[in-house]
Formats: sequence, structure tokens, C-alpha cells
Amino acid sequence: MNKKSELETVPEKKIDPKNIFGVECNFEVFSFKEKNEYVPDIDTTYKFDPQTTLAILAGFSCNRRVLIQGYHGTGKSTHIEQVAARLNWPCIRINLDSHISRIDLIGKDAIVLKENKQITEFQDGILPWAYKNPVALVFDEYDAGRPDVMFVIQRILETEGKLTLLDQSRVIKPHKYFRLFATANTVGLGDTSGLYHGTQQINQGQMDRWNIVTSLNYLSNEQECKIILSKVKELNTKEGKDVVKSMVATADLSRSGFINGDISTVMSPRTVLTWAENYLLINDIEYAFKLSFLNRCDEMERSIIEEYFQRSFGIDIADAKVVNVKE
Repeated sequence: MNKKSELETVPEKKIDPKNIFGVECNFEVFSFKEKNEYVPDIDTTYKFDPQTTLAILAGFSCNRRVLIQGYHGTGKSTHIEQVAARLNWPCIRINLDSHISRIDLIGKDAIVLKENKQITEFQDGILPWAYKNPVALVFDEYDAGRPDVMFVIQRILETEGKLTLLDQSRVIKPHKYFRLFATANTVGLGDTSGLYHGTQQINQGQMDRWNIVTSLNYLSNEQECKIILSKVKELNTKEGKDVVKSMVATADLSRSGFINGDISTVMSPRTVLTWAENYLLINDIEYAFKLSFLNRCDEMERSIIEEYFQRSFGIDIADAKVVNVKE
């Protein structure tokens, strides 16, 4: 990533959130006039959840620290990105998996060549750079972060919190338009459901520093069908709509089974979209289902998932036949 020392811009273009996002705000919302390389691309078919959108807009406009909790595949990170895209707000995502360490965030000494001599110089990590710029930083899988990483993040959760780099004897003040978001499968209590192995408990002192904690659930079946049809326009026929409706119904059953602990793999809206796209490629609903989802499920659970297919399509998966929806 080419980290410029400073992105000299301010959000000065006032926008109407009702017109753009379909929500009304008691606060003013501004966007940057120009896009840069860190601004996400706009997905014109994206459907915004009103409550989550309001929380994210408060994060951008009022400098609130926002944590979004929900099951995986609900589009938590994408929701933040799509709001940022419409505000022309630079947005960087970091996945806090077990490989991300304190050094990755803060920076480290590196050997560089200056005046034909090799010298050791400290290279800032992503956190100091983002902290000094008008950037929205999104921590994905926040509840899976390592303890050493979480304590680094705790320093910057205060709205005016300064980032102290002890190794460098430096104290960095946050940029006026630096913003912080996070997504998590739990709300800091650890994996109490048994669905998300690897998540950690987050100490209450850190959770208290998040100004807004909101939840994002799966879309309704009707909304999800509309999204699939808007992205896969070839299925926007009478027969195609029926197929997509059954696809979404299958996904909905998998989500209920996942929440109830019956299966360990869930169909996200992205998986349904992949299923629809693969169906168009091979024109075989059963085989497309296997390629898109069933083949990556636990063998012990496949009979349950096949039952979901049967209940949604009204046929056994072994008897599924090609339905031509392209005519």
C-alpha cells in the first residue's frame, strides 16, 4: 500500500441521507468531494438496513466508535464500505485473525538504503498512518483479535485518544476525520453459543469505549430475492424468480439450522449469489448447489442440508432436473 503522509481533504459536501440511504438523521451528513484510491467502489444494487445505516452515519458524522455484531454473511463490513463509498470516505479493512500482531499494526524497524548506505529505520504500520489521515479504519473479526493487539486498539478507542509509540518516543494525535469501526460475531462475551470457535472475551473496559453497538441480521427472503435478481438479471423471469425464491428459502433454512446448532456451515447471501451464477453457467440446479455450497459442508451434515433443498424445491436433490429459465 502506498501510504501517503497526509490526505489533505475535508468532508465539506452536505448530502441528504434520506435521498441516498433512505434514512432520516437528526445530524448533518457530509461527504468528501473527491474520491481517492482508498474509497470503496459503489455497489448500486446494495440494500441498506435502516438501523445499521443510521449507526454507521453517526460514526462518520459525529465521530462515534461503532461496533456491528451479527452472524457471518450478514454483510457487516460491506455495509460500512458501502456507506463510505457514498461519502467518498477513504476506508481500510483489517482482519484481526491470529496472524495479525502488534508489530503489524504499529510498525517495525526495517533496513533501508539512503545515500548508498544501509540504515535501520522505523516504518510505520497501518495504524499510525490511518490515525494521521481522514480514514475510516474497520477491524473485521474484532472478537478474534490477539490480546497484544487488543490492548493497542484500546489506546485509540477514546475519541481524542492519542496513540503513544513507546519504541519511538512519539505521541500521535488523531486526525480530525479519522474514524473507527469494527465488526464481530459476538458482543465481547466469547463463544457462548459454540458457533464461533476462536473468538475471545473482550474486557468490559474496552467494550465500554465503543460508543455505539448495533446488530445486523440476515435480510428478509423478499429483500434477498430482489438483490439476487438485481445482480443476476438473466433470472429475472417468471421461472427464474421461482428458482431464486427456492434458493433463498434453502439458505434461510440453513441459517435456522446453523443458529440452532444442527449444522456448522451456513449459506450467506454471497453463497446464494454464487449458486445463482453457477446455475446460469451449467443449467443444473442440483449440481450448481453442490458446487456452490454442499461440497464444502461436513459429510455428516449433508443429509440435513439436502433435506433443506428438498423442502424448498419440493423434490429430492437426487431427482433435481434442469429447469431452463433463460428463454
